[in-house]
Amino acid sequence: MSTTPDLLYSEEEEALRSAVRDLLTDRCDPAAVIARTESDAPYDLALWKTLADGMGLAGLLVPEELDGQGATHREAAVVLEELGRAVAPVPYLTSAVVATEALLECGADDLLARLASATSIGALAVGLHTAPGAAFATVRLENGTLHGELTGIADAAVADLLLVPADDGGLYAVDSAAVTVIPQVSLDLTRPLATVLLDGVAGRRVGDAGPAVRRALRAGAALLASEQLGLAEWTLTETVRYLKERKQFNRPVGGFQALKHRLAGLWLETVGLRAAARNAADALATGADADVAAAVAQAYAAPVAVHAAEEALQLHAGIGMTWEHPVHLYLKRAKADSIAYGTAGAHRSALAQHVDLSAP
Repeated sequence: MSTTPDLLYSEEEEALRSAVRDLLTDRCDPAAVIARTESDAPYDLALWKTLADGMGLAGLLVPEELDGQGATHREAAVVLEELGRAVAPVPYLTSAVVATEALLECGADDLLARLASATSIGALAVGLHTAPGAAFATVRLENGTLHGELTGIADAAVADLLLVPADDGGLYAVDSAAVTVIPQVSLDLTRPLATVLLDGVAGRRVGDAGPAVRRALRAGAALLASEQLGLAEWTLTETVRYLKERKQFNRPVGGFQALKHRLAGLWLETVGLRAAARNAADALATGADADVAAAVAQAYAAPVAVHAAEEALQLHAGIGMTWEHPVHLYLKRAKADSIAYGTAGAHRSALAQHVDLSAP
């Protein structure tokens, strides 16, 4: 068996991309996303239902015998690329990847079937900023019920099923109707955060929290790079298109040499990001050096995605600074993603440990 990662897309993956992109083009245009961020319903649950149930994408990582698709992380990465291109306000990463990976580690087949069939939305009750292998907050288990507060939980507001780590080392499945979810101010308006309060809540222990959380966060960090890739590609493409159309001194702005150099440099960064993201997805799918691949992907992805969004904002000039133009959504998502599942610095430190090159 070859140990060389496959960074190319298969015909099936390209067909999946085409189907998801067509749906998002029809149902998730920038104006609609901006309108949702101004409303009391930031999530597009109708779009989520189509993606998760109609197309079966919520169960890509779930075995077929549990109503899933039995696919791999490579296919999930393609979906996340397209969701990143559209900054789609759906809980795909948190439910179909992170919560699903935690339940796969625990072997909670009934709950996996619920997530795969889109009858429930899951969320791991660990702060979005937490890196794989890092310490995470827990709640107190007392007299058989859960007590405590957890902050920075992504998509908790829309989840039906919360996976809560407790101080006894267990991971507990909790009905979201039994907890209090308080919205937090979030930079990224398309992926809201919340505080979860548990006051004597009953929960079902589904497994050990340590390995489940670590596996879930590793998958989240690795596949987040694909979302960041989609974001970077959209901002680069839209910036190039705009600079070809906008004229100054009776010539397209994109013809100026200084801007050509900036765009060429950004293109090279984005190509490198694609390689890192595809390597991380392939490593998860094959089990080859997944820890190293995830750390490499996030050490590289966050700065590139932020740079791409910042360049898009600057090079769109005055129109880019307006609320009506969607580039601010991409910049906010890029900034929020840069600390999600660990900062680039945290992943560089983890990478040094993985390859035994720790600093003195």
